[in-house]
Amino acid sequence: MTTFYSLINEVQNTTTSGSTKRQLRALTRITDLFLAGSGRYSKQQIKLFDEIFKTLVAVIELKTRVRLARHLATDSNAPATLVRALASDDAVAVAAPVLSQSDALSESDLVACASTQGQGHLHAIAQRRTISEAITELLILRGEAGVVHAVASNPGARFSDGSFGELVARSSEDTQLALHVGTRHDIPRHHFLKLMETASASVRNKIAAANPQFSDAVHDAVTEVIDDINLEVRNQSPDHARARKKVKRRKYWKELGEADVHAAARAQDFETAVMALSVLAACPIELVERAVLNDNPGTVQLVAKAGGCSWATAKALLLMRVADRRLSKIDLDQAREGFERLELRTARRVLEFYKARRDARTSESHPITPSETGSLAVAMI
Repeated sequence: MTTFYSLINEVQNTTTSGSTKRQLRALTRITDLFLAGSGRYSKQQIKLFDEIFKTLVAVIELKTRVRLARHLATDSNAPATLVRALASDDAVAVAAPVLSQSDALSESDLVACASTQGQGHLHAIAQRRTISEAITELLILRGEAGVVHAVASNPGARFSDGSFGELVARSSEDTQLALHVGTRHDIPRHHFLKLMETASASVRNKIAAANPQFSDAVHDAVTEVIDDINLEVRNQSPDHARARKKVKRRKYWKELGEADVHAAARAQDFETAVMALSVLAACPIELVERAVLNDNPGTVQLVAKAGGCSWATAKALLLMRVADRRLSKIDLDQAREGFERLELRTARRVLEFYKARRDARTSESHPITPSETGSLAVAMI
């Protein structure tokens, strides 16, 4: 106990020559004493010891704390309790080095900081070499533009499907964020498609230019760029390849039917749902993808009807999370009325008209735009 208090006094003494090194040695020794008996400590005692470290670090002058944090940030053997105390420092200059670099911080440590600290701390976490889905969700939830941009442009960050959806939604009013999100190689294809539909023409071209594999797809016509890029992404997507193989196998055995679309929609399997529905409705997969992702329910109802699907399947398609429609019961009731009024032959005639018009416009290098497709479907319903 005498040794313990002697070390505390040494930490608090900032007048000694070479104080930073002495304080570091003293703090490390205190940590060693703690770790030697940590297996016998209760959670409450461990929490108390963390508070002791926090208090001890706080008494050191700011300049010394900054130097200490920079020194420990890249030290693989740095005491976790000491690093944790520095990470929770109110001064960003102290916390940032360890939050952005230290491997001594656990997932729970980072969650705690990301849940309670300010934008400077969040921005530092967004710079880490790798970031888990749980952390990125917090950064997107609590972060302002600078934090969200930093994490979206971090190749080592991992995102849940929901986080990608939030990034795409924010990108509609943020050109720079759209570029960060659109050039990520791990973005799920359905989110990429939605981003391309909502992004401006200049952003779409920049996203294409930023991806070497899309360089040959850049044309003057914006919709052609989208379709060509989508084709490139689709062909390179493992999920799409698996869905195509599954649907092709079912089609070969003449077993493909509405049940496949319904099951895929209920399972939130975008790739299989659009692939199967495009086969049943005998229409381009690009149209089905846009129909499923479009906020307006009219297009997907038309394609589902053309594919011979029932309301149960159309409803499952409308409720797929990828479109984020958030339809109320009243919305669904109205959609059902429109779906049941729509005749099968009318739906198929609309798609035939669309395909003929699309082929004609494509041959003239003036493709039909997504908005025209949506408007046509809504008008018919």
